[in-house]
Amino acid sequence: MRAIEITQYGKPEVLQVCARPIPVPGKGELLIKVHAAGVNRPDVLQRLGFYPVPAGASDLPGLEVAGEIVAGDLSGSVFRMGDQVCALVQGGGYAEYCVAPVGQCLKVPQGLSMLEAASLPETYFTVWSNVFQRAHLSPGETLLVQGGTSGIGVAAIQIARALGHRVFATAGSDEKCRATENLGAERGINYKTERFADVVKELTAGKGVDVILDMVAGSYVPQEINCLADDGRLAIIALLGGSSAELDLAQVLRRRLTVTGSTLRPRDVAFKARIAQDLVERVWPLLVEREIVPVIYHAFPLEQAAQAHAMMEEGTHIGKIMLNLQA
Repeated sequence: MRAIEITQYGKPEVLQVCARPIPVPGKGELLIKVHAAGVNRPDVLQRLGFYPVPAGASDLPGLEVAGEIVAGDLSGSVFRMGDQVCALVQGGGYAEYCVAPVGQCLKVPQGLSMLEAASLPETYFTVWSNVFQRAHLSPGETLLVQGGTSGIGVAAIQIARALGHRVFATAGSDEKCRATENLGAERGINYKTERFADVVKELTAGKGVDVILDMVAGSYVPQEINCLADDGRLAIIALLGGSSAELDLAQVLRRRLTVTGSTLRPRDVAFKARIAQDLVERVWPLLVEREIVPVIYHAFPLEQAAQAHAMMEEGTHIGKIMLNLQA
């Protein structure tokens, strides 16, 4: 099969087409003929040498795919041979075939294309795990999404808004701020020209937000602590602003704040399968009804994976960058 490998750590050009054996599914695994794959920030970090591959996972980049089941262990599952599915994987998505655990596969929501379906798993699993499971965003509570036009941001805004929450989002330009509002954010906040903590406090009558989804950390953390409501929760999922931060522990104690974080890739299949079940029950119906709509910014053919990474690093995109293997 054709695949994209990281020939060495470095710039996007180190991503090269190669020939690899078709992977063989084991017990509890399915072999998927890949129609489309998502490009995500962790793929870029892996290419740069900053995101280690878990033991036993494919060294090929790619954490989410959509395609057709062509082989594997279907026993006890809801799937049949030939079903169209999307899946969260530990690696190997940039290839014509990919193995995925049965528990991390979901049927393609009715009405969605393969390209749209492939844009879902990495971001939707991440958002559900952190916003709703770890940070426990509950009915009547508010959410601030940092990086509102990223793949994660687009998913978080739409899911939270569709479930009835007030949502605010930050972005790096007025155009991107308007895009977050079109997706359901009550207010897009331009972090280059506004202090998001001040805007959030004003919009919430001084209370602050209940949950913040943060992929920046670093210098953002002090502002985030200031704009959390009492009993608020800060969920950190990436460190684009750096791994060190100043934390006002007096506020944490006095106002009962929670600072938490997680990475999804190393978690076991059972953990991810529970997320998948929640998504099928709570979020997939919203996709079918088009209350949530996947946002695809651009799709490249497999052999242009380097161009896809370069676009992601430019940071001008709104929504998901994809690889289309059926183009």
